[in-house]
Amino acid sequence: MLRPNPLALTLALLVAPVASTIANAARSPEFVGTDAPMASNAIYFVMTDRFVNGDTSNDHRHQGGAHPTWNIPVPGAPKGESANIGYLGGDFKGVLDNAGYIKGMGFGAVWITPIVDNPDQAFTGGDPVHWGSKFTDRGKTGYHGYWGVNFYKVDEHLPSKGLDYRQFTAGMHADGLKVVQDIVLNHGSPAFTMPVRQPQFGQIFDKNGKLIADEQNLPPYQLDPVRNPLHRFYHAYDDLVQLSNNDDQSPMVLNYMVGAYEQWIDEGSDAFRIDTISHMSTTFWKQFSARIRAKHPGFFMVGEAFDYSPDNIGKFTWPQNGGISVLDFPLRGRIADVFEHPHSDYAQILDRLYLTNGPYQNPYELVTFYDNHDMARLNASDNGFIDADNFLFTARGIPAIYNGSEIGFERGKAEHEGNRNYFGQQRIDNAPKSPIYQHLKRIATLRERTPALQRGLMLPIRFAGQQASFYRVYQKGDIHQIALVLLNKGDQPAAFNVSDKLQAGTWKPALDGTAVDVPANGSLKATVAAHDVQVYLLNAQASRPDLVAELTRLMQERGHPPH
Repeated sequence: MLRPNPLALTLALLVAPVASTIANAARSPEFVGTDAPMASNAIYFVMTDRFVNGDTSNDHRHQGGAHPTWNIPVPGAPKGESANIGYLGGDFKGVLDNAGYIKGMGFGAVWITPIVDNPDQAFTGGDPVHWGSKFTDRGKTGYHGYWGVNFYKVDEHLPSKGLDYRQFTAGMHADGLKVVQDIVLNHGSPAFTMPVRQPQFGQIFDKNGKLIADEQNLPPYQLDPVRNPLHRFYHAYDDLVQLSNNDDQSPMVLNYMVGAYEQWIDEGSDAFRIDTISHMSTTFWKQFSARIRAKHPGFFMVGEAFDYSPDNIGKFTWPQNGGISVLDFPLRGRIADVFEHPHSDYAQILDRLYLTNGPYQNPYELVTFYDNHDMARLNASDNGFIDADNFLFTARGIPAIYNGSEIGFERGKAEHEGNRNYFGQQRIDNAPKSPIYQHLKRIATLRERTPALQRGLMLPIRFAGQQASFYRVYQKGDIHQIALVLLNKGDQPAAFNVSDKLQAGTWKPALDGTAVDVPANGSLKATVAAHDVQVYLLNAQASRPDLVAELTRLMQERGHPPH
């Protein structure tokens, strides 16, 4: 008869719990919306020329000769209102000087408008700009950066002595901010309809300053790419107003753009926002993204397809089409419907979240927003902005805020009505007095320190009337966090009583209040003030069976279903 070994028994008893823990950890499912690094960073969008003039020595106030570029008011403005289509002086220094302001609000990234060289005159073709006009460019300058003529060269209005683009990105990084560079590949500058040809318009120069493309002020149908080498960069048909239309089937265009934007990555760009992505083929984007990511794996890119149809914009996110995220216009439409109208129903938002089997490869990687420089700013009350921010910074996606929206700047105004007006240092210094700013900072800094709000799955509980409630769950590695979000956009305090899939445990308030101990099959009762938010956190592994089952389904059906 074999006698048991006392030492072996002792070791077995010691090892068993450890082995059990390891086995349980191995069996613990992962619940992740996204692990894309950019998802941790809310984005502050700066129209660089209109933010802060940090260095007047680079203003070039006398540039342009007969077609000057400095300070050009839009004609026809109502009394007391203004808009401008000239340069107003914002630059890299103005952004970098206010990095602390941006970071202090809870943002981790800054999206800046294109940095590439633009024409040195105001455009004389097209239709004249007047108050409230759209798709009009006569008299306008390239202050916005979207009229590139040399994509390898920084526009002279942006850098300062000792502050080129590389030094700017290094400074932003030192202040804890990533730089999202706005890039344009679809078009260059306005290219035709000028009464007399103007230098640079309709032209493209290479890294060494050599002219490689020139529309020569010809309407696109008169271009001859077969016989004229300078026409080969362009399609022989028009696209957007008078802008040159880069040929997305041309290897020359692809090579030029890849080279230019690899240069800017090497100089510190952390991500790209791609202008007018839907105006070029998915074949082109597949090639572009593959070449960028061959050198920079996982490099984050988000495209602008100004389209409220998810069927039209979702395809850009699919791997076979380049795997590029998009700005979430479909959700933005519902955000405006809900937060611009005080008595709207939160339920309007639900069918634009697309949390399962939707049109996007991953809905959690979309960049969410409620306004930008190309559309009328959100036309909401202070409370409407506060409610919109509370939703944006707790729901799925990567929130982006246009500079000025933290104080409701020029609310409701479109492009030639003040949307792009100069913001300035004085407004920045006064911003902390604004209730919109105060609430934005509160919810943005909460997101900044809460993994579940950044990267967790989203499980709606109830969206109805003035209230919404949902879970955000992130479970991976050493992080197990369940967030319960309660939103009230009403004018009165709202009572919440949540029991649906509510896991037992001690739920701690992330903002204020006292912890709530929830027993098995219990409920969490809370009152949320008017136009406010509360988030309760449970730092524990999801274990309640119906919650785990629903999270498992969300994981399995998170992306666009394969065909």
